[in-house]
Amino acid sequence: MPIVAAALAALLLAPAPITITAQSRSLQPGELVVLSIALAEPSDQVRVRAFDHDVVAYRDGDRAWRALVGVDLDVKPGTYHVAVDAGAGASKAHATHELVIVPRLFRTRRLTVNEAFVTPPASEQARIDREAALLAGVWQSPAPERLWAAPFVRPVPQEANSAFGTRSIFNGKPRNAHGGADFLSPAGTPIHAPNAGRIVVARNLYFSGNTVIIDHGLGLFSTMAHLSKIDIHEGDSVTAGQVLGLVGATGRVTGPHLHWAVRASGARVDPLSLLAVLGRASGG
Repeated sequence: MPIVAAALAALLLAPAPITITAQSRSLQPGELVVLSIALAEPSDQVRVRAFDHDVVAYRDGDRAWRALVGVDLDVKPGTYHVAVDAGAGASKAHATHELVIVPRLFRTRRLTVNEAFVTPPASEQARIDREAALLAGVWQSPAPERLWAAPFVRPVPQEANSAFGTRSIFNGKPRNAHGGADFLSPAGTPIHAPNAGRIVVARNLYFSGNTVIIDHGLGLFSTMAHLSKIDIHEGDSVTAGQVLGLVGATGRVTGPHLHWAVRASGARVDPLSLLAVLGRASGG
């Protein structure tokens, strides 16, 4: 009996194979959740699945991993489970973490813009379709490795003046929710890369005007839209803080500003949420 008792005590005192903690600004649609995964035993393979999507994890130490889980702005309130698997075969370990998503109230805004951007002429449809296919391909082909290391930074000095997720009505017609944050920066303001990455789009697009998209790796992307000037090229590698171009008013806009949008493994998340959990003030 003493041997059995000792074995039971050792089992109870043994660390859990996988320990998961989560950091986020809040648990609402449009938020970024940083999962910290601690392993009792080293592993070269950690797999994460959340909201029916695979999420790539990255090393953060000998037995520590991280994963960026985006809560898309269309996710319904409720309880969701994140699954984490480490190792393989007899040494495989499994754990889950519960995310309770609470409701978020989004504003509605009414804007008057060039009618061609609300109901595009038939002559522009082929271009719009090509650009939609281009963007779909970009989101599906992220760099498999983490391209950033430093904390994320605000791309312009000004504060955001248009809330993420706002439901927009253009010329009286409802359109998709606002998938980014707008910064009311004067025309010509330099736009800085929020972090390191590779430029996958640097061109004029029908709706977003002069547009730059940075692939930060592991499914994390930054989109900068409505630029007056683009100072980098597709295929370039950029560092945190590098100038990408200048604030402008190209595409579907009512005036000069920067539109910054972020995707994390396909989920549309608030850039301010990214700054809150991976920004300079948070320590990265």
